[in-house]
Amino acid sequence: MTLAQASGQPFIDWSWIADHSDDIYVRSIEHLQLTGAAVVIGLAISLPLAVYSYRHQWFYSPVTWVAGVLYTIPSLALFAFLLPYTGLRARTALIGLVSYTLLILIRNIVAALEGVPTDVLEAARGMGYSRRQLLWRVEVPLALPVIMAGVRLATVTTIGLVTVAALIGRGGLGTFILLGMNRFFITATLVGSVLSVFLAVIADALLVRLERRVAPWSDRGLAT
Repeated sequence: MTLAQASGQPFIDWSWIADHSDDIYVRSIEHLQLTGAAVVIGLAISLPLAVYSYRHQWFYSPVTWVAGVLYTIPSLALFAFLLPYTGLRARTALIGLVSYTLLILIRNIVAALEGVPTDVLEAARGMGYSRRQLLWRVEVPLALPVIMAGVRLATVTTIGLVTVAALIGRGGLGTFILLGMNRFFITATLVGSVLSVFLAVIADALLVRLERRVAPWSDRGLAT
């Protein structure tokens, strides 16, 4: 028997959800903003590092080692380490969230660039393409489906990690999960959990559509 059943309360308190609809909306927007900012910043950092690693193979191992170390640090431990330096700010959450995107994005971008057919590259060089033109006109466009798969994975992962940031007051929908756990209030926990999953599904679907728009030539089946 659940606590709700024992106390005679309904499993889901719909009136509470209705009364807190504005707060739910605000927290959902905060969740999306943190996720979007983390993925965009992570991509801005990862892209040049991945391109350099692709062109200079010796750099790949150390950069992925550092990114891997950051990825393996438990989120709570990382936030606790950052708090004395950055305080209870969105910056603290962003630093942690960005660090978890780097390994995913760098590996996917390098793998995508390495997957470009050699004969296509040779043909482009034969047409007089410079290294920069080759990168932006040939390699990146052909690698885009795999790069987008990495972005999708990083986005879905980050949406889940944002909930943990509620422990430092910057958790978006994780605020409701924390509230529900502290008060043994299943409705709040369900609101935070279900909406987080919903945002992940919607974000992934939107990124799939974006991939089809920016890379319509791909027939890879949009595999992750």
